[in-house]
Amino acid sequence: MQKTSRRFTSISFAAAGLAIILAGCSPEVDHRGYVAKPGAFNQITNGMSKMEVEGILGTPSTTASVQFKGDSYYYITSITTSKAFLTEETQREVIAVRFGEDGRVRSFAQYGLEDGRVIDVNSRQSPVYGEDTSVLTALLRGSKGTRTGPMLGGKF
Repeated sequence: MQKTSRRFTSISFAAAGLAIILAGCSPEVDHRGYVAKPGAFNQITNGMSKMEVEGILGTPSTTASVQFKGDSYYYITSITTSKAFLTEETQREVIAVRFGEDGRVRSFAQYGLEDGRVIDVNSRQSPVYGEDTSVLTALLRGSKGTRTGPMLGGKF
């Protein structure tokens, strides 16, 4: 009787442990930003006012003014999937509505993740103008008759 009870307990603990491990591997989906109403984008037409656009799409995620020739509204949605410690953006949607100087819709577009491009924001490289030398190279070369780049004013 005790062997059956111990066996049942050990199987229960093993099943619970396996369930916890599998629960940690299940993906977690996270929705961020603007949540589009079905068919809302199709209701936008050229010539609509800003108030009409806001009535259909709601408040934009961000706005921009380009060279004082009109404003732009951007509605941004991002969906990420996390598995364990890895996070991946699985879907991105940007609705861009551009207005003319008169405040009426001039153009509008819908962009997805495939339309974007990766930009290296921090390349950890500083631009060097002129001669690219280190202090050690300058010291080993000596300072007699040696010219340095414009950043040091031609002197070392």
